Amino acid sequence: MLCYHTITEDEKRMICDWKYEGEYSIYSLPPYDQMQKDKLGFANPEKEKNFDTYFDGEVLVGFTNLLEEQTEVFVGIGVNPEFCGKGYGKKILELAAQIAKERYPGKPLYLEVRTWNERAVRCYQKAGFVIEGDCIEQETFLGESRFYRMVKVN
Repeated sequence: MLCYHTITEDEKRMICDWKYEGEYSIYSLPPYDQMQKDKLGFANPEKEKNFDTYFDGEVLVGFTNLLEEQTEVFVGIGVNPEFCGKGYGKKILELAAQIAKERYPGKPLYLEVRTWNERAVRCYQKAGFVIEGDCIEQETFLGESRFYRMVKVN
């Protein structure tokens, strides 16, 4: 059974130390000091309240970003690379959907995932997300990329 709470400073630093291998290395974050300097993600004081961390016992297995928008809620997820492919992503997303339902009742969830990331797409589908529409071309800090938009009615 996973438990969660709002992200802490120590957990932010731990997450920045996670290193993904191979093609997944694009998901490795910069050092926390750099993120603070650039006010990126959970290092942005205005956004940190949107981030929760998830634990299996004492072990930090992942985090989510639940960002309320006008008509829906964006979900960002990160899973500790030591635990990728072990079912934690699905469990985290199921719990995040419950949290979002309490915080933002009646708003559907959506996320965006790179089309090549089949492992993540399968995980999100198992958690109840479905691909909506055609691929989206987006400019990222790494250059142009193709994404699926996936939605879940909450």
